[in-house]
Amino acid sequence: MNQAASDPTVQPVPSSVTEQVDAADVTLSNPKDAVISLGSNLGNRLETLQGAIDALEDTPGLRVKAVSPVYETEPWGVDPGSQPSYFNAVVVIRTTLPPSSLLERGQAIEEAFERVREERWGPRTIDVDIVAYADVVSDDPELTLPHPRAHQRAFVLAPWHDVQPEAQLPGRGAVAELLAGVGVAGVQPRGDLELRLPE
Repeated sequence: MNQAASDPTVQPVPSSVTEQVDAADVTLSNPKDAVISLGSNLGNRLETLQGAIDALEDTPGLRVKAVSPVYETEPWGVDPGSQPSYFNAVVVIRTTLPPSSLLERGQAIEEAFERVREERWGPRTIDVDIVAYADVVSDDPELTLPHPRAHQRAFVLAPWHDVQPEAQLPGRGAVAELLAGVGVAGVQPRGDLELRLPE
């Protein structure tokens, strides 16, 4: 009996598998730009934001390309003074991860910093939100892209505009114009604070 014929490693590879491998290879050589918003209003806010940036950089298939200045903002959707203020920042990344995997990574980072989801707009140690992923527009309830409220939020638009002045929010238009429309009331640049781009 011919040993090679019964060796599964020399069987023809199904075309569907070949296509998957080829597709994966294309995505590896074709990383996508994405924008992630970070926010923290509990604990050492600056340290937590930096920790989240470092954790993103440590993710296989992901590189942090730009880190915005820090902004201090009042909490969204709650009574003034009822929660500590937020530190907010935006990071621009290049990644070969699909959006669903990027979402999982963001949630894992939130859990690592003991984010608790007890109430909507409640205080949190860290918020990791995907604002935009390439030009993807999706109404998937698990991950709506771009973020459904990003175009209304100066604490996202202002830091994003700082690092990408020409940026476009898919389906919504130029970030500069969106920011001009919402204004920057309640969003304070903190020039005395700085987040590092990972080495």
